[in-house]
Amino acid sequence: MATGWKPLAFQQFILKIHSRCDLSCRHCYVYEMADQSWRDQPRRMSDAIADRAIHRIAEHATRHDLPEIDVILHGGEPLLAGPALITRLVEGVRGAVDTGTRVNVHVQTNGVRLDESYLRLFESLEVRVGVSLDGDAKGQDRHRRFADGRGSHALVSESLWRLTAGPYHHLFSGILCTVDVRNDPLRTYEALLEFDPPAIDFLLPHGNWAAPPPFRDPHSPATPYADWLIRIFDRWYESPVLHTEVRLFREIMRLVMGGSSRAESVGLSPVRMVVIETDGGIEQSDILKSAYHGAPETRLHVLSDSLDRALRHPAIVARQIGEQALSVTCHRCDLMSVCGGGHYAHRYHQATGFAEPSVYCPDLYRLITHIATRCERDVARLRGAG
Repeated sequence: MATGWKPLAFQQFILKIHSRCDLSCRHCYVYEMADQSWRDQPRRMSDAIADRAIHRIAEHATRHDLPEIDVILHGGEPLLAGPALITRLVEGVRGAVDTGTRVNVHVQTNGVRLDESYLRLFESLEVRVGVSLDGDAKGQDRHRRFADGRGSHALVSESLWRLTAGPYHHLFSGILCTVDVRNDPLRTYEALLEFDPPAIDFLLPHGNWAAPPPFRDPHSPATPYADWLIRIFDRWYESPVLHTEVRLFREIMRLVMGGSSRAESVGLSPVRMVVIETDGGIEQSDILKSAYHGAPETRLHVLSDSLDRALRHPAIVARQIGEQALSVTCHRCDLMSVCGGGHYAHRYHQATGFAEPSVYCPDLYRLITHIATRCERDVARLRGAG
């Protein structure tokens, strides 16, 4: 156990309410990468498991006197679970926690089934909605397709207009976009801005030293992902009007200025998130499915185990102890406190586990250095003007 470490309670609870999806995305870490445990999961979380998950979340929030928690409905595609289960979970958690605990609920959807009836439901339940979109039609349909090969851009765009152009815009939490360096970065950014998102998450495609991400040679100093993101950063940073938050850029800026991170992709802040699978298994981040089969497992279950037991799992401890879990290479780096070794899943190597720098190390170094240089230059100029 790490020296001086004390566990920090979970604040974010990801409920995998449906294990299947109505799209067949080529870059999906759940279905297309190393861990294939979805095949053995029940399609839909049962009412009995849902009720037990509600109890475990409320038990944890009460035990740690949490003033606020986030519940994220996830999948697969969560809308496949149907409105009855969604209502049961949302109302159940809010009814079970102490009155002093605020419950923020979000749903992350591919948007295919986001119709008027779901929007009315989410408004009545006060559920924020995030949608996955990879840019314009060419960018979206490159990966996010139906099993028969049809693209999803037209349907998802229709759903996004329904969400953003009418009375439901206040439910919109943002867009999740997986980076493909073959797509034009500025065209991608502009296509996302058309829907007036309050925030955009640009996600690096999941990969590691054992299975490198596309166009990322682990032994090359080339920085294709940083080059792609820097073009968007410069457009975003130089804009006289803030059109949207870009979470990755904002988190790096916070860290450069001495703040703490609020995302697991950069920084050293303890990870305070836990997953409950459709069968009731208590797991780590499902993004670890990109590393090897069984990587997210804790062998704990909501029917028999409290969420507090997961806090003592060695892999979760490793994600709460910050720099103590980082490699020697990271400790020698001048950007360690900002980069934080990158995303935990991207550090995996078949010989050393997660004790490596991110497979995106050169990209992260270039991106962070670029953002830091621009911010420091502008801060110095403002101080001089003052």
